[in-house]
Amino acid sequence: MTKGAPRKSNLVVKQMIEQIFSAKQISRLDHLKLTSAFLSDYDLTDEDRRQINRIFDYIQAGRLKVVE
Repeated sequence: MTKGAPRKSNLVVKQMIEQIFSAKQISRLDHLKLTSAFLSDYDLTDEDRRQINRIFDYIQAGRLKVVE
């Protein structure tokens, strides 16, 4: 089975993840959006879930700054 084009929402998540890693910071709103998507069994790929987990790990380790 071939995979179709990613859904728009997945593209938004991917863009958000890329922006967070490039800026080395995350807003509280983006953190809430990622947490909600992750916990609500949102249509995320395994790679998206790994990247979100990586963001959470970086926050705990102090490698990403949470901003207002």
